[in-house]
Amino acid sequence: MKVEIISNEFKPWEELQAYETGLMDQHSIGAVATFVGTMRDNNEGDTVESLFLEYYPGMTEKYLYSISETALQRWDILDTLIIHRVGQIQPGDKIVLVAAWAKHRAPAFDACRFLIDDLKSRAPFWKKETLSEGVRWVSSSTLG
Repeated sequence: MKVEIISNEFKPWEELQAYETGLMDQHSIGAVATFVGTMRDNNEGDTVESLFLEYYPGMTEKYLYSISETALQRWDILDTLIIHRVGQIQPGDKIVLVAAWAKHRAPAFDACRFLIDDLKSRAPFWKKETLSEGVRWVSSSTLG
């Protein structure tokens, strides 16, 4: 299990491959389900020029480890990975990578969906969007 919060751009597929290469029991892996989130240039009908993502150091990582532990207990999965970006983000930039490895696809899919849905709705991150009219804090995340 790995949780990382970073402030630089990252390449999710390279991160995924590097982490998977280090997994102890690669021969048991039958599936990996992944989610990669990218910043859109629009939200709530407005054009978004940039995004500033803040977090609470220590608390946010603890929460992400907690949901990873929950996924490992709830589904028959082998491992999880969460990488989340913070700081100044531009449209098209990758923001988050979530992955779950399992022997079979169903638990990998279920765990991956749980991780990203819980992260988006409950993890202590705060988003401030820059619009042409000024800035605004995003009050909620959308699921789906």
